[in-house]
Amino acid sequence: MCDYEDMRTAVRVHLLLLLFGCLWAGVLWAQDKVFICPMDPDVRSNQAGTCRRCGMKLREGIPEPVEFHMDLTLAPRAVKPNQTEQLKFSVHDPWKDRPVKDFQIVHEKLFHMFVVSQDLQFFVHDHPVIQPDGDFLYSLAFPKPGMYRVLGDFYPDGATPQLIAKTVFVQGTPPPRVAIARDYSTKQAANLQVEMTTDPPQPIAAQKTQIYFRLTPADGIEKYIGVWAHMLAASDDLIDLIHTHPFIADGGPQVQFSLDFPRARTYRVWVQFQRKGVVNTVHFDVPVKELE
Repeated sequence: MCDYEDMRTAVRVHLLLLLFGCLWAGVLWAQDKVFICPMDPDVRSNQAGTCRRCGMKLREGIPEPVEFHMDLTLAPRAVKPNQTEQLKFSVHDPWKDRPVKDFQIVHEKLFHMFVVSQDLQFFVHDHPVIQPDGDFLYSLAFPKPGMYRVLGDFYPDGATPQLIAKTVFVQGTPPPRVAIARDYSTKQAANLQVEMTTDPPQPIAAQKTQIYFRLTPADGIEKYIGVWAHMLAASDDLIDLIHTHPFIADGGPQVQFSLDFPRARTYRVWVQFQRKGVVNTVHFDVPVKELE
């Protein structure tokens, strides 16, 4: 009788250990799963959810970044000032150059477009409309002669977010070469006053710069296209174009960005906030130096 009871006890212990082992293996397996933000890859979690920074859905098993091909064609082809142009964006895969028709929504839109003139006076952030063949169309009249940079920000399905710039030349005498100085002065927009500071006060190329904004009045701050703010930083020669979103923001008057300026240049930083249904766009000029 004693041997029988001992055997039953041993079986129970064995089963409990087996069950515990299975549960523990499940916990370890869950912890081994890593969910990553496609736009901010440093934001990671062991659980599915959304990015705390930009609000995008965290994904498991993001593929290695590969740059897709984006073609920009204009009609009419001879681009003149104040002439309405149809911009057509066509995206092709990098393997067989096949047209891409499926895209992920990023901050409520399939395609974000930025246009900046060489004198840094003209700025557009808008959203071309997708067509049945996968192309995106947008109508725009370039206001003056010279060079413009057109930035496309999109996310092909099954790939990683893309940020690709193209250049457009408008006929006529271009404006003189731009020379901008430091400008951290407080800005007044449509219904919002915006103050900016940086840490360090003198940003250094290729090192992290924290950019702080204070908004006044503090009430009525709303998300704009899915996030609390949008920023485009452009170097004065328009080689560097960086589209990013807040590092810390909660709908209050304090908004923080974290940015690596690639080179020792002066950068114009446009930032957009929404208050009570009104989009406020302001810009600041940030000189960046080499590390000494």
